[in-house]
Amino acid sequence: MPGITKPKIAVSACLLGENVRFNGGHKQSLLCSQTLADYFEFVPLCPEVAIGLGIPREPIRLVGDPAHPQAVGTVHRELNVTQPLDDYGQQMAEEHTDLCGYIFMQKSPSCGLERVKVYRDNGTPVDGGGRGIYAQAFCARHPNLPVEEDGRLHDPVLRENFLTRVFVYADWQRLVAEGLSRYRLLGFHSRYKYLLMAHSPAHYKSLGHLLGSMGKGIPLNDLASRYFSELMTGLSKCATRGTHTNVLQHISGYLKQVISADDKQEMQTVIGQYRHGIVPLVVPLTLLKHHFRQHPDRYIAQQAYLQPHPENLSLRNAI
Repeated sequence: MPGITKPKIAVSACLLGENVRFNGGHKQSLLCSQTLADYFEFVPLCPEVAIGLGIPREPIRLVGDPAHPQAVGTVHRELNVTQPLDDYGQQMAEEHTDLCGYIFMQKSPSCGLERVKVYRDNGTPVDGGGRGIYAQAFCARHPNLPVEEDGRLHDPVLRENFLTRVFVYADWQRLVAEGLSRYRLLGFHSRYKYLLMAHSPAHYKSLGHLLGSMGKGIPLNDLASRYFSELMTGLSKCATRGTHTNVLQHISGYLKQVISADDKQEMQTVIGQYRHGIVPLVVPLTLLKHHFRQHPDRYIAQQAYLQPHPENLSLRNAI
């Protein structure tokens, strides 16, 4: 991985074991506090405590219009913290501009990203639910930031997708910090072409066309902003066995002139086993890396697809 600085991820403080819940407890996530702790710098945040609600405290819930709910007390309805939570979300979004991701507490009326219960005036829940007040305010200011709920990260595909986007986001931040140029933008895109192809072939094509318009009157900063927004949208789509297989076939094509017929047959067999769910993605990738160590290719060597995140995270062992 380029660089040595750990990507910075904001996380709901209760997930790191801090006793900030309404009942004085926590919701410690072993994934966050143990598995990921060596690879990321965590920024713990709890909006409910930050706006002055005590520990323990009266729980709050969302009521009214799911698109624009109010956060009120479950016992004392006159307690309305909607505006303070919204203001704090905007404040944190302005202060924390160096984040590469955010892990939110699911189902929370302040921090939940989706399907948070929203109640009608008669006390019945609205179908589909809504988004926590703080999370909505924060995410509106950082629409490209990789965000996920802790509960969903137990799904290996969603976990790999989220952390892939975090590392891409961190790489983009480094690019911008070093100074944007047409050459560097093209180099960045070149590194992520196969990764993007695996997540969204449609965005792979559209972003190629977009960069083809470079130098045709579009200011570089505007082009780069549009590029990155579409890139993160494309990467937010989970890669499938079918799209991964397509990329594996593309990359293996760079070996067809340099490996034996038996090795080519083995490669096709292993890729087929992956496509049919017999082996995880790490198996064909390990074989590809083995052959490219024996027969280096400069273009393939730069491809982030082969290792978009630290190998020891083992994210591709379960997908």
